[in-house]
Amino acid sequence: MQWLIFWLTYPLLRLVSLLPFPVFYRFSDVVCFLVYRVIGYRKKVVRHNLDMAFPGLSPKERKHIEKKFYSHMCDMFLEMIKSISIKEEELKKRFVFKDLSLINEFQEKNQSFLMIMGHYASYEWLSALQFYFDVPGYGIYKRIKNKYFDKMVRDIRGRFNSKLITNKEAIFTIRKQQKDGLMTTYAFIADQSPRVSNTHHWSTFFGHQVPTFTGVERLAKSTGMPVLHVNVKKVKRGFYEASFKMLSAKPQTTPEFKITDMFMHELENQIKAAPEYYLWTHKRFKHVKNTG
Repeated sequence: MQWLIFWLTYPLLRLVSLLPFPVFYRFSDVVCFLVYRVIGYRKKVVRHNLDMAFPGLSPKERKHIEKKFYSHMCDMFLEMIKSISIKEEELKKRFVFKDLSLINEFQEKNQSFLMIMGHYASYEWLSALQFYFDVPGYGIYKRIKNKYFDKMVRDIRGRFNSKLITNKEAIFTIRKQQKDGLMTTYAFIADQSPRVSNTHHWSTFFGHQVPTFTGVERLAKSTGMPVLHVNVKKVKRGFYEASFKMLSAKPQTTPEFKITDMFMHELENQIKAAPEYYLWTHKRFKHVKNTG
């Protein structure tokens, strides 16, 4: 059944990926109308998140963010599909890096490092960073249940010297490569809401105490790898700019949970600058600690 679903769907995905960009984004507008107006995909979650994050805004202002968010979300999803066929030069033009000095410094030192980011703007096209590396980069992800779609996603990343490893494989892979003296990069998206039973730390996010994943920080402390935050901005439709900020050059001497709190602070600042580009369909405020 997985095979059948994949081969019924893949030709359409391939066709969409081949559309010229002007047509591609008109198609995204149609998808957005269906997702937002007809299906109403996760509207209650989006509205709850916006109410929690921006209680000072009027309902009209939050509605404006909501509409722009759905348009961006559909663009972002389809841009992931566009990765099936997008050319290197096109991706370089559409996803640029403001300053690569930190990255170049690590390369010169043969120093592996960790990158942390949220579900903001474009995280799929971060693979463009590999055009400036001689070594493969690794993205940590959760395995897709359909093994054929899972392979497709891995193959897409493999086009640009980037690899995906599951969250369950990550620690073993990273420790082995560190032991072998291999210089590599690892990218984590770490703004999901963990189960309360698995929570080690609560961070302040838009004035609320929420559970946060601390796996990147713990990994950094155990390996000594520096941690960078990736700040992606949407310049205009289909165009992005990324920059890097050092969160900790020496994580083993950084106070406990400071790296995690710094990341959440940076993410909040990103969202405040342009809230429509955050993935509001995630239940970021699923668990909130009562501090009163």
